Amino acid sequence: MTSSQQTPEPDGRRPGNTDGRADDRAADRSGIHDHGHAHGHGPAAPVSRHLQRVIAAVLIPFATAVAVGLVVLWPGGAPGHERTGVGFDRQTESAKVVRVEQVPCEDVNAGQVPPTGDTSTPEGREAVNSQQGTCGKATVEVTSGKDTGRTFTEIVQPDSTRQLHEGQGVVVAYAPDAPRDLQYSVADVDRQFPMTLLAGIFAIVVVAVGRMRGVMALIALVISFAVLTLFILPAILQGSNPLVVAVVGASAIMLIALYMCHGLSARTSVAVIGTLISLLLIGLLGSLFIGWAALSGNTDDNTGLIHGLYPGIDMSGLLLAGVIIGSLGVLDDVTVTQTSAVWELHQADSTLGPRGLYRAAIRIGRDHIASVVNTLILAYAGASLPLLLLFSIAESGVGTVANSELVAEEIVRTLVGSIGLVASVPVTTALAALVVSADRPARSAGGAAAAVRGGRGRRRKR
Repeated sequence: MTSSQQTPEPDGRRPGNTDGRADDRAADRSGIHDHGHAHGHGPAAPVSRHLQRVIAAVLIPFATAVAVGLVVLWPGGAPGHERTGVGFDRQTESAKVVRVEQVPCEDVNAGQVPPTGDTSTPEGREAVNSQQGTCGKATVEVTSGKDTGRTFTEIVQPDSTRQLHEGQGVVVAYAPDAPRDLQYSVADVDRQFPMTLLAGIFAIVVVAVGRMRGVMALIALVISFAVLTLFILPAILQGSNPLVVAVVGASAIMLIALYMCHGLSARTSVAVIGTLISLLLIGLLGSLFIGWAALSGNTDDNTGLIHGLYPGIDMSGLLLAGVIIGSLGVLDDVTVTQTSAVWELHQADSTLGPRGLYRAAIRIGRDHIASVVNTLILAYAGASLPLLLLFSIAESGVGTVANSELVAEEIVRTLVGSIGLVASVPVTTALAALVVSADRPARSAGGAAAAVRGGRGRRRKR
């Protein structure tokens, strides 16, 4: 039986309704359920038309600017170049190890002892060990390209970190200008099957736990990789400003991923605005400190190869672009969490004003800040662990290590990103509290008006 069919009390009021607030709550709940809302699982409660117009006035020009930027900067593919045969810039083919024989290293000249016989150096000791040990003589067959079926021999020394076994898939590098017997060499192991299997397990877990949200998250992930590989990377190689490309590309990823995963709602829009403000802060701080610390962005073989192949690329701008893109994923998590916290707190207690909502949600945000910052620091430290080991072996002081450009880049990247993440919590929380509180009077008044109209209708009906 609906509320309109309930028998009035002797005083003319509905059962349990003493001051009209039950009607307000019923009207609010009705409006929420009409939009399929469930706390933490469905879309947020709708906001007033006025707030929708305010949010649209901010986001529509921004989304339009992002779309125009994509069109103007769209590269149409990466520019071609003549292969150097160095590092990743090599022609590669697939191959398979068909046979492995164990032979004395001395028979295949695996190591060259110094003419002086000096074994005091690491190189000399390694050469002696190589000659005295047993090496693997692998016969490898090319399985792709114009030389499919061709075989060559690969010698694997006993102390090599990569040992080959029969039937193993490998990736071989092709050097067309080398002598025929030396044109092919094993460059890496073929890891396609385990990597594909792991990706499949990841997708299954995400869908099993997240259900439809998980499916949308996977679709958004695919689109993010498409924007990265089809727009950001080729546009930078074409000579466009890396910072501008990163801002446009990261903004497009942010809009697509957030709205696909969390729905087109005011709650998501507040998270988008909070993320945008934080990205702008990261961009400003990154530009300031990368320039101030004189970081060139050219610190290892890979960046040196990029600079050699495309000298027109601004390497410091590329470093800043990496900071922005790398911070985006964690920013999305923080801003969405804080916005959802404010909305859920408001649903739990609609009497809380903007200050009360902010104070309650910021306590959640402080816990989030502590865990996220620690995660970032450990993630960067884990990625740079071999480098840190080298400095430890060299017994370099902390100041010397931090002053080196290779480590200074990671410090600036980590600290700038962390400042943006920390700032995103109060910024997003304040925005969400203002939006949801500003919307509360209009919705409450609307609910009360609806209750009054319903009551009058029932009295007239009687």
